[in-house]
Amino acid sequence: MLKFIVKRLLLSVVILFFSMFLIYLLMNNLPTSYVERTARELATQPGSQKSAQQWIEELNKQYGLDKGVIPGFFTWLSHAIQGEFGESWQWTVDVTEKFSEVIWYSFFLALIAFILEIVIAVPLGVLAATKQYSVTDYTVTVIALIGISMPTFFVATVLKYVFAAKLGWFEPFGMVTARLAGKLTGFAWLLDVAWHFVLPAMTLTIIGIGSLMRYTRTNTLEVLNADYIRTARAKGLPENKVIGYHAFRNTLIPLVTILGGSLPGLFSGALITETLFSIRGIGYTSYYSMINGDIPFTMFYLAFSTILTLLGTLIADILYAVVDPRVRVN
Repeated sequence: MLKFIVKRLLLSVVILFFSMFLIYLLMNNLPTSYVERTARELATQPGSQKSAQQWIEELNKQYGLDKGVIPGFFTWLSHAIQGEFGESWQWTVDVTEKFSEVIWYSFFLALIAFILEIVIAVPLGVLAATKQYSVTDYTVTVIALIGISMPTFFVATVLKYVFAAKLGWFEPFGMVTARLAGKLTGFAWLLDVAWHFVLPAMTLTIIGIGSLMRYTRTNTLEVLNADYIRTARAKGLPENKVIGYHAFRNTLIPLVTILGGSLPGLFSGALITETLFSIRGIGYTSYYSMINGDIPFTMFYLAFSTILTLLGTLIADILYAVVDPRVRVN
């Protein structure tokens, strides 16, 4: 197992290296006038103490734009390894400082949705499998297909229209109540943020439960048709024990790998959902950084997303080998 993990880590390092090179290559091939225009905009911002020329020189030096692609890449990579991603052009603070400010909003929003998906999707998937071709099965299947097919912006729009515009139960935008901004502290502030997180969490849950329900149903059906399940039933075991003890435990094996691989996604942010609800997490911040040409933060976010993807794949592979004793890693 240790040898397998070391090999996967080395492979991940190689993939990460080439991914970061592609990220830098995309940035390096942007029009030169774009950097100059951005430098002029930064120089004219309130509080800026640098001229446009100083900004151009600093940016070129920071990102190696005054060098060739290969030397420039290693200049940027050396800064990145040391955690120096430069100053965000959009937010006028250090990239890592802005990241640490917004990441936890995304994490807790994703964590809530992640827990709700498991609590709702897994039991319904198992229920649909145990009642195959029944009304329950068809109902769960329809719900799953609706969740899979509906785009995020549509679900968010419907929820805002029904629960915010019509019923008035929630506010459609923001993380805190506008009239109470700056007045709430401690537990009161936490409750207000949680209240604003309800609709975004519902959106993420609805679009996420469909695929998980279908996957759980499919795996449970495969397990229920296995020989050891027929043997357990032939021995006279109660059906609830057959399902709960024998079938469900083996259904969890592939599910654990999927859920384990999804864990890094808790930190990546939900770009569309956060933007639609004005939740100032990493997804919202990255979106506005991209559309406003904030190269430092965009490059950081792309590198961060690449690391999370590789980490998720590694976790999924390791968990599969851990939870299934039939798997032998050579």
